[in-house]
Amino acid sequence: MSKRFLKHLTIIFCILLVSLMATYIGLAIYYHNAFAYGTWINGVYCTGRSISDVNKELAKGFSYEGVTIHDKDGNTFQIAAEEIGYQFDFAKALEIYQKQQNAWIWIDSLFHGESTKLTPVVSYDKQALEEILRGIPFLAVERKHLDAERKVAIVRTKQGYELLNERKGVLSADEAEAAIIRSIEASETEVFLEEEGCYHDLELTEQMEDTLSMWEKVNAFQQCGIVYQMGEEQIPVDASVVCDWIALEEDGSFALDEQGNLRMRENAVEEFIDALAGEYDTVGSSRQFHATRGEIVTVEGGIYGNKLDRKEEVAYLAEAFLNGRKEVHEPVYTQKAWKQGKDDIGDTYVEVDMGEQMMYYYEDGVQKLSTPVVTGNTSRRMGTPSGVNYVYLKQRNRVLRGPGYASPVDFWMPVKGGIGIHDASWRSKYGGTIYQTNGSHGCINTPRDVMVELYDTVEVGTPVVMFY
Repeated sequence: MSKRFLKHLTIIFCILLVSLMATYIGLAIYYHNAFAYGTWINGVYCTGRSISDVNKELAKGFSYEGVTIHDKDGNTFQIAAEEIGYQFDFAKALEIYQKQQNAWIWIDSLFHGESTKLTPVVSYDKQALEEILRGIPFLAVERKHLDAERKVAIVRTKQGYELLNERKGVLSADEAEAAIIRSIEASETEVFLEEEGCYHDLELTEQMEDTLSMWEKVNAFQQCGIVYQMGEEQIPVDASVVCDWIALEEDGSFALDEQGNLRMRENAVEEFIDALAGEYDTVGSSRQFHATRGEIVTVEGGIYGNKLDRKEEVAYLAEAFLNGRKEVHEPVYTQKAWKQGKDDIGDTYVEVDMGEQMMYYYEDGVQKLSTPVVTGNTSRRMGTPSGVNYVYLKQRNRVLRGPGYASPVDFWMPVKGGIGIHDASWRSKYGGTIYQTNGSHGCINTPRDVMVELYDTVEVGTPVVMFY
């Protein structure tokens, strides 16, 4: 290779090197007053652009309406940006960020672009904000309460005994205000004071510690998991009930036994069972009944219904409560109707409308039978008594006897004592006003062809609603 060629090659290399250096230096000078290649700020492409230019574009895409403050109890308060003269500017943040970029190593940005999130520098009317902060309800409440006045007590409510602990989770108004100010200066739209650590527990006195120890006993006593199943309705034996079972001293304090446990009030369980029976025992009770004739009639008395076995239930409940059982319990009955609960008639029943001298049979709410009848002779004071009764027996070929009569019947369904539903071969007419002068001795006389069907259909235990 000739010396002349090497000389030319060296000259070309030097020219290229100088050109590259000039280009590199030129771009370094260019990026010194602009953002480096591949720079993205808040989603805006900023390569080669000035701070002023980027500031204007970021301002267009930024809005702030204010902050919503949340306390731990779900209360909220809003501070609108316009109320405190809120203003913002990205220029200072952009200037600081640009200075962090080294223009002399711009080539590195060709391979590693930069994307960042900047918040604007915020200014606002501090006096206006202070006035608003003083007016926030939950902060104002905290300022009025001195820590020494915050108490710990066990209080009685409709739901049972509850713990009032005003020393737990106390909001620091000063810390809350600081958190709100930080949020505004960071242009945040929400601040949750509990997450910001603005709540603290205050120290307890020895008396307060004793109250908390007593509360553990009361709370444990109230944790009853027994639920009474009264038909379709459930009656929980919860804190609102068992709170009345705790014995109290004359001064109102909780009574303790020798082991330091809460004492149960004497006869508390009996009183609860008596009250339950008083509400759900239906034998002989007054019922509102929707009659076929379209009226709501009041039917009182009768032998049908439910009646709790109070002795059995007192024994059960006392044992179940003391052993902490948690269960749904159907009570024991001394008499049990087809259906339990306050509405014990259900939708399958016999209806005897003695005012209309009509009898109906409903099965699952559908009328299956309708017939005129003859009931007790009212002129001789033998009128059939009103009440809700039930078919307690079914017999064929029975002779009904009484003072001065013996009447053979093919179908006999007694509903209350000697009063029942039966056929009456001696009658040719039914319904109307026959019962007033030529009625039965108290039974419900029914046409034989109807009685055949009724006897085969109606089961023992079926309610019989009888009224005028």
